[in-house]
Amino acid sequence: MMGELSRNWWMPVLRGVLAIVFGLLCFFAPGISLSALVVVFAVYAFMDGLFEIAAAMAGQGDRPWWALVLRGIAGIVAGGIALFWPGITALALLFVIAAWAIVSGAFEITTAIRLRRQVEGEWRLALAGVVSLLFGFFLIMAPGRGALAVLWLIGGYAIVMGALLIGLGFRLRTHAHRVEPDAIGRAA
Repeated sequence: MMGELSRNWWMPVLRGVLAIVFGLLCFFAPGISLSALVVVFAVYAFMDGLFEIAAAMAGQGDRPWWALVLRGIAGIVAGGIALFWPGITALALLFVIAAWAIVSGAFEITTAIRLRRQVEGEWRLALAGVVSLLFGFFLIMAPGRGALAVLWLIGGYAIVMGALLIGLGFRLRTHAHRVEPDAIGRAA
């Protein structure tokens, strides 16, 4: 499993970069319309879902393949709902984002627990999962705080999540350099 994760270290890095770009847009373009936010979120969630399904097809992860596929489908469905029903209210969008964050967080924590004996730094994925859960529950508990405040929360969440995923990806990359020489030595 570590060999597969290490070889595809760039996937969490790319997910992290996309999350950070999305987060920065939320902070530096606060006047963005709800429809633009919906499209940006839809693209991000859809791409995140596709990466999870690609990971399942590549046999990546310690989770069963169906868990990766379910998380991927959750992202694609969340993105599809946001994209194909742009007239959705801000409250409904918040609940879609909250549900997506909670499902993603639960799967990330589960994966981190399963990886704890195989890779150092798995706490980054667990922390990303906790951040996702907290963010999702906060949106459910306080949805009416205002569009700008929610936009900043979404941006902050995306930046923190992105930084944690980038850290995990580079940690996996470091591990890949240790795994590859071992594999070459055994093949000889």
